[in-house]
Amino acid sequence: MAGVNHAPLSMSAADGLQGRKRNVTIAGMDSSPGSIDDAEDNDRDDKRRQPVKRACNECRQQKLRCDVSQDPWSDCSRCRRLKLDCKIESSFKRVGKRSRNAEMEREIIELRKQIAGASSGAVMHQQQPIQAGQLTPKQESNQVSPAGVYQTQTPSAISTDQYMGSQEAVASLLDLRSGYDGSNYMRNGNQQFKRIEDVMVVPEKVTELFNLFFTYYHPFLPFLDRQQPPDDYYNNSPLLFWTMISVGARRYQGDSGLLNSLSGPVTRLVWSTLADIPQSYHVVKALCLLCTWPFPTSSTSTDPTFMLCGMMIQVAMQLGLHRPSHSQDFSKFCVELIAEELRDKVRTWAICNIVAQRVSTGYGQPPSTLYDWTLSSSDSLDPNFKLSGDMKSRLEIEKFCDRITRALYTNRRDPVGLTSDQERNTMLSFLSRDYDELEEQFKPQNDCITDLYLRAANLHLHLSAFFDDPSAKDYRERLLSLYVATTSFLEVAMNLETEVGPVLSYSPYYVYQMMVAAGCTLLKMSKSFFAAHIDMEYTKNLFNRTIWAIRGVSASNNDLPERLAEVLAQMWRLGSQRSATSNSDVDDSLRLKVRCRMSMSLLFDSVWRWREDARTKGRNIEAYLKNPTNPDSAADSSAASSVGPPRTSSSTPGLAGGDPSLAPAPILSQAAIGVQPNSGVGGLPSGFMEPNYEVFDPLNWLLDGLVDLPYSYSTMGGMETSGIA
Repeated sequence: MAGVNHAPLSMSAADGLQGRKRNVTIAGMDSSPGSIDDAEDNDRDDKRRQPVKRACNECRQQKLRCDVSQDPWSDCSRCRRLKLDCKIESSFKRVGKRSRNAEMEREIIELRKQIAGASSGAVMHQQQPIQAGQLTPKQESNQVSPAGVYQTQTPSAISTDQYMGSQEAVASLLDLRSGYDGSNYMRNGNQQFKRIEDVMVVPEKVTELFNLFFTYYHPFLPFLDRQQPPDDYYNNSPLLFWTMISVGARRYQGDSGLLNSLSGPVTRLVWSTLADIPQSYHVVKALCLLCTWPFPTSSTSTDPTFMLCGMMIQVAMQLGLHRPSHSQDFSKFCVELIAEELRDKVRTWAICNIVAQRVSTGYGQPPSTLYDWTLSSSDSLDPNFKLSGDMKSRLEIEKFCDRITRALYTNRRDPVGLTSDQERNTMLSFLSRDYDELEEQFKPQNDCITDLYLRAANLHLHLSAFFDDPSAKDYRERLLSLYVATTSFLEVAMNLETEVGPVLSYSPYYVYQMMVAAGCTLLKMSKSFFAAHIDMEYTKNLFNRTIWAIRGVSASNNDLPERLAEVLAQMWRLGSQRSATSNSDVDDSLRLKVRCRMSMSLLFDSVWRWREDARTKGRNIEAYLKNPTNPDSAADSSAASSVGPPRTSSSTPGLAGGDPSLAPAPILSQAAIGVQPNSGVGGLPSGFMEPNYEVFDPLNWLLDGLVDLPYSYSTMGGMETSGIA
């Protein structure tokens, strides 16, 4: 029609119109020329009336196909699967990632300008712009961690005109507290850092820490695969990865403060991981390592090891590790058994029981182990259930420790669980024969670590002598067996050396606990009637070496090994004036007042008596114990003359003018126990200091608040003695 402007049709619309004309003609509906035009008008009206189908906001942002239904409303499948908020907003607009990153970059640069201006002054900042590699005072203060050990340059020192893209801007936000030089970030390119909270470890350091872990620590608990790369461990379980990093950092010379820096974040990761159900059996591996090498703590009330040990066993059983061939019974999903995974689960379950037994023995608590069919030693089992030689040997040792605990300390008819004297003597004869058989069985292996665990089990067996009746006819024989077991264990521990050298300082926490118990045994016997039956010069020498060895295995200043070594030295000095009596008549001086902690009752009882004796003599314990005691010192009341050696010392001082009641120890270098020279150790993190608590524990009550050692051996040389009673 004249005067009417029609919008031109697109090619697809024209083709559709021609097809519609053909269809109408074929149907016999081409009655008049105007019918086609009317049909076209009706189609356009219908299209205008129908609502336009739109994707939800989330799918539009990602440019994905969306199957949302608006009437009635039903979330799209993608939002349901990802648990997103499925909604359609007419005002929604996509946000480009490039523009968003650019905006973040601009904000970062502006914030860094403000920080630099606030620290050095706006006028001085304008007159003297910051050059690359130059730190302002404010930025310098930001480079020091709470522990005061990190002095690493970060990208904050780079001038803002050097930021060329969003990648560098994001990198500038990272807290490179692990020692990575941030000024070389752009030159190094993109790095696959591993980060937990504000602590980050570069790939080279990850490799180094993993090598340290597998070289020095893994032989004590061999159940992980050294050929598996660190990224695989991280993908399996971040907790396992960071636990291995933490264990490897215990004596890491490249960054002495890394262990304390990791303690808080990894501990929080432990509890957040355990709160996330269901678990992975790789989490059980991480708990095994944490219970073997826990983070340093200055108080047993803040030590979660025994609690984590129980959770480790429960998580393992919930996942069905004790029935690895029937994992389907413990999962609602279909489980396909793979031979390698089955063997890995069997190893994990074995190590889980080994660690649980050692934790129970070291803490003087009933075991929560389960030595079932899966851990049977029968030779007719499936090959997938076979354990390696060293793991099988150590499992047999822990089974022996379990028999000791259940035979001697689980009497239901006794208030503290002790068996009667007659029953105990009978069980000791059987258990001693079992020990001899184990010793003969493991002798061909010639494994020093297995031998150390075997000697610890023998000490665990004979510590029951302190519960015996002094009037028994074989009382002296039982004490002599205990003395032999004690000296044998200590000699093996302090001469522990593998193909990589001395490794005592890398040994598990359980070895330290047994060393403290052995030291208390020597001390108690030396101050009793039994001193007439032993070589006192050798005993004094061995006791002195034990103190320095326990101090050497300390992983951090003011941790429990360091504090209990100080307590042992103080116990000797407070009782040093009581020489061994020539009268060898048996008395009850070796009987224990603390009797509910199984073989570890000796430790709690000894520290309890030490405190009561010190209070009776009016000693100022708090001031006295702030100075590390050298048992060789002749001065009994002067703490300055009893100052211990620096942690980096190569030998034990005080050989001249020693205490006549304590033979001087032979030269015991730090390297002799595996401590690397010049390896500094930082203080405990603030999260592990003395808390307020209400749980009564004899050892906590004795140590906490009194044995407070906020010193470093390297700074004690010039301390005065005034004011020390």
